[in-house]
Amino acid sequence: MALHSEPEYFRKARESGRVVVKDPPKFDLDAYIANYKGRTRFERLYLIGTSSSYLYLEALKAAITEAKKGKDVARYEQAVSALKLIAPDDPDASSDTAWIKRTNDIVKVETDRLELELKGYKNNLIKESIRMGYDDLGQHYYQIGDLANSTKSYARMRDYCTTPSHITIMCFRIIQVSADQANWLAVQSNVQKIRNQTQRPDDVEKARAKLSAAMGLSQLASGSYADAATSFINTDPRMLQAKLDDPVDEEAYNELITPNDIAVYGGLCALASMTRDELQTRVLENANFRNYLELESHIRRAVSLFVSSKYSACLSILESYKSDYLLDVHLQRHIPEIYFQIRSKAIIQYFIPFSRVTLSTLATAFNTDEQSIESELIDMIERNSLDARIDLEHRILVARQIDHRERVHAEALATAKDYERTAHLRILRMEILNAGLEVKTQKTQGLSSGGGGERLGTGFGGRFANVSSMAGDVFMGGGGGGSGGGGGGKGSSGYKGSGGRY
Repeated sequence: MALHSEPEYFRKARESGRVVVKDPPKFDLDAYIANYKGRTRFERLYLIGTSSSYLYLEALKAAITEAKKGKDVARYEQAVSALKLIAPDDPDASSDTAWIKRTNDIVKVETDRLELELKGYKNNLIKESIRMGYDDLGQHYYQIGDLANSTKSYARMRDYCTTPSHITIMCFRIIQVSADQANWLAVQSNVQKIRNQTQRPDDVEKARAKLSAAMGLSQLASGSYADAATSFINTDPRMLQAKLDDPVDEEAYNELITPNDIAVYGGLCALASMTRDELQTRVLENANFRNYLELESHIRRAVSLFVSSKYSACLSILESYKSDYLLDVHLQRHIPEIYFQIRSKAIIQYFIPFSRVTLSTLATAFNTDEQSIESELIDMIERNSLDARIDLEHRILVARQIDHRERVHAEALATAKDYERTAHLRILRMEILNAGLEVKTQKTQGLSSGGGGERLGTGFGGRFANVSSMAGDVFMGGGGGGSGGGGGGKGSSGYKGSGGRY
């Protein structure tokens, strides 16, 4: 059940700068959350409950129910506290102290048991048993929300891993915990560890899609949209064959991401970072990623419209799904920047054929008002993404005019100065050679023809020799040092005799 009146909590949240979504999303909450498993279910429900003034009650109640299915008491208390702030009169807004006490007792007993078993395994010195003991303890800590100890337990498995598959399991465990901690550097590090492992071809194929998805999420979190787009569009389509409702299906990765998410994240990142040609060749014509795009047809349509220069229709589609994306745990904080980059690219592409365009024309083309388009243009110009100026008196966007005659004059002047310098150095070298001011060095065994400059004398003659060597280096392909050291002899610079020859 969703209430349409906005509680005071969301008004204060909006004033404090937090994201608040007032419009109803296009997805059905129950169907949406059923695609996920594990801790990410609670994360997504809690985000929706604290960000959507339309679905907050349904989402927070579902988050409380989800928390009580597990052993993480802190999460349960977090969801109850949020519901109490938003809807203090709701029956679920009070904590179930009996469940909290019972769960804490169960957790303590289970922790003691696992630690005792691990201690026994260590006394027996059986590496495989110790590895599995750390694995069980890490999973237990992960389920109760103690992510720091979970990471430590998984990391300690490394000394007891005896096969590449053991290391792969350990790295995937750490990737999962690190993603929940938002430690994306650790995610990237463990992805690279798995990729560098020597594994059987079947194991490589099985892990490839998950590794690309995890790497894409870490790059998205760091704001590297171009790299994230590359990772997502290169994700192997075998993840599409996974049964999301089957907890033992090894192809599924819905404890972190679903195929629908890959299509959305990949499509948005590609729109924000790729040119129209790249979108055509790397996204629309990509046979593997096309399978993901079929799951989210509106993303495929948006990319196709952008490639076809139908920017208004493309932006309309994206705007209609903005509420959904603002309620996504990985996309929420990136949506303003991604949408800005997409709109900026569209405006730039629209403006290329013109030297000047009225703001009213731009506003009409992009389904907005003049004041909004003016603010966007100012932001783009300040970021140096649009090379233009705004005539506020006549309400016109004017492209920066390039004076081609001035550019030709500047290039001609630079060429003349370069020629003058070349001529001066050539004449200087000729005069040095004619005056006999070049210092000759004694030939030594093993000295290359171009290395004589290293044994130049000191004093007045040595300084002239250095000038001669510099001129030879500049104009004779780097062999001047040999000629300068060898005097009238035949050096690598091409001179013969004391007068020199070019």
